[in-house]
Amino acid sequence: MGDLDALLRPRSIAVIGASRRRDSIGGAILRNLIDQGFQGPVYPINPNAPFVQSIPAYPSVASVPGEVDLAIIVIPADQVMEAARSCGEKGVRALIVISAGFKETGEEGQKREHALVEVARRYGMRLVGPNCLGIVNTDPNVSMNATFAPVSPPAGRVAFSSQSGALGLAILDYARRLNLGISQFVSVGNKAEVSGNDLIEFWEHDPGTDLILLYLESFGNPRKFTQLARRVARTKPIIAVKSGRTPGGSRAATSHTGALAGSDAAVNALFRQSGVIRTDTIEELFDTAMLLGSQPVPTGPGVAILTNAGGPGIMAADACESAGLTLAKLEQKTVKALKEFLPPAASVRNPVDMIASADAPSYQRALGLLVTDKNVNAVIVIFVPPLVTGAQEVAGAILAGSAGSKVPVLSCFMGSHGVPESLRSLQEGHIPSYAFPEAAARTLARAVSYGVWRKKPPGSVPTIPDLNSDRARETVAKALEGAKAGEGAKAGESRWMTSDQVEELLRAYGIRTSGARTATNRGEAAMVARSIGFPVAMKVRSPEILHKTDVQGVRLDLKTDEEAARAFDEIRTALARSNPSARFQGVTVERMIVGGVETIVGMTRDPSFGPVVVFGLGGVAVELLHDVSLRVAPLTDRDAEEMLREIRGFPILDGYRSTPKSNVPSLLDLIHRVSRLASDQEEVAELDLNPVVVFPGEAPCVAVDARVRLQAAAGAPGAATAKTAEARTSEVPA
Repeated sequence: MGDLDALLRPRSIAVIGASRRRDSIGGAILRNLIDQGFQGPVYPINPNAPFVQSIPAYPSVASVPGEVDLAIIVIPADQVMEAARSCGEKGVRALIVISAGFKETGEEGQKREHALVEVARRYGMRLVGPNCLGIVNTDPNVSMNATFAPVSPPAGRVAFSSQSGALGLAILDYARRLNLGISQFVSVGNKAEVSGNDLIEFWEHDPGTDLILLYLESFGNPRKFTQLARRVARTKPIIAVKSGRTPGGSRAATSHTGALAGSDAAVNALFRQSGVIRTDTIEELFDTAMLLGSQPVPTGPGVAILTNAGGPGIMAADACESAGLTLAKLEQKTVKALKEFLPPAASVRNPVDMIASADAPSYQRALGLLVTDKNVNAVIVIFVPPLVTGAQEVAGAILAGSAGSKVPVLSCFMGSHGVPESLRSLQEGHIPSYAFPEAAARTLARAVSYGVWRKKPPGSVPTIPDLNSDRARETVAKALEGAKAGEGAKAGESRWMTSDQVEELLRAYGIRTSGARTATNRGEAAMVARSIGFPVAMKVRSPEILHKTDVQGVRLDLKTDEEAARAFDEIRTALARSNPSARFQGVTVERMIVGGVETIVGMTRDPSFGPVVVFGLGGVAVELLHDVSLRVAPLTDRDAEEMLREIRGFPILDGYRSTPKSNVPSLLDLIHRVSRLASDQEEVAELDLNPVVVFPGEAPCVAVDARVRLQAAAGAPGAATAKTAEARTSEVPA
């Protein structure tokens, strides 16, 4: 199909289901199109009335004398198909289906929606909806309000896509109350054909849009979203609210990695990699939009605070530091200039407290100094209304003092959210205003994080030598064939690879392990331990046991044959006592690893996002500490570096308190190998390397323990995974 011009910049519109009753949906849409001043003909389609709201009506779209770019369908769901076919035969280029009664209602509605998409594709029509609020375009060359919302947002340069029609009504009203200018608003509804990805791609090239806002309930094609967002966010900020944060309904995790990498964590990882600013609430989304829609993107964390009251200044300073910002150290010349006109009781350090007697000229002069200080990356201006100075005068002073500023300026008129009527000059001068300092600080912190992301180079996926993905694929295939032939195993079920299979898989990707060997009786355990060389570690082998220490299934620092044989007996007895139903398949014996820092590297295959790579501090307390970072594979060099550095425990790897620095390059190499394995081997559902011991100096890191879960497919290994992915991308468009 073609681009989205017929949807977002139509030259003519037909309203199928236009009503004489203005309080009906069909009547409200027609009224909004006329009241907004749409710059083209509007054709009401109503077979029962010659005129609708004083406009000549037509019995069908086929009877319209001129061309129709866009048809808005507002009729019962069982009549939509016939109307869509008529539009296709007429040569209509795009449809907005407001009507409900499709996928959201169940199986029958899903069939109806699928048929609707087929009709749209057959005739080359783009389709928004069904079950949506409609579209707004405030461009004066279009002036289209094709929604049934009772309010229209002010014109501006912010585009908004909402997956919820009901929420869209509130969004348009909130934008109007905050006076946040909207360029285009699209309620995508069920996303049957046009999706958020399509809109992001369109808005990337729209000269009237500088900022993109998203309300998301689900992703159709996360990989395409990542590619698009990474590119678009380099020039136009993308701010998103993603609902469904709680873990309810997600499957029970079966490994350390699975427990740490829930779906919402995957969303965070996806957004972080893509440069998308995530907010928790719609209110925070608008707070951030007010800043980035009107001010320069901050280039660093240094903040200056200007206030006429000490308490709010301290609150702002605390909020800034809590959000990861820093109080800028003012240049000496700035401090000297402030002293020249502020009273002796004022504080000229940061925060700059001009005290309650500060007048509008003081605000203007002080702000002008702060925005030109080379150490200042942003300024928060706080005003608490005293008796002597009016808010309107201070607003004018802020505008004058920030004129030509290359750093963002945020205002806080205590108790005034948005821009009050008396301060409309702030909005006209593009200065965002917040009710309290904490909101301003949190908003600025999000913008700073985005600015830091945008300044860094995008990174690239490194080429990894010494890989044998074909051999790994053979290992996976053999393991899956074993699953199908095993005890009651069925196609589509998952199974854990044996330790020998895991070893072979990791070896194919050049991932170093401790070289564990298996033993099935006490004599063999002693013999294997002797051949490896004492001291050794011994661990239980059982497909039912994930956390070996929970069943006392680990023995360390074994130094003799007798200790090894005794450890075998103790492990078998401990398993029988702790979990009588668990199958005992012997033990693994490996060389004792001494020293180094324990970390975890793993991956889990999210049903929506694909492989998610996890890194953090490892060992038995990994889920308790939860000091981990995540990224969606494949990882760039920048992704891997950021994963390491963003965990709280990174200083331990980086030579904390004069300890030797760990071999971080070796760890980065291992993370990239896991990312590549996750991308190559679609049947690997979970991989858990815990612990991975990272040594100081140049010694390479070693995976001491490893578990891999495979997802058996119907037919050839990997077929189900591929079919599932194909189904997802065909059901929900890119």
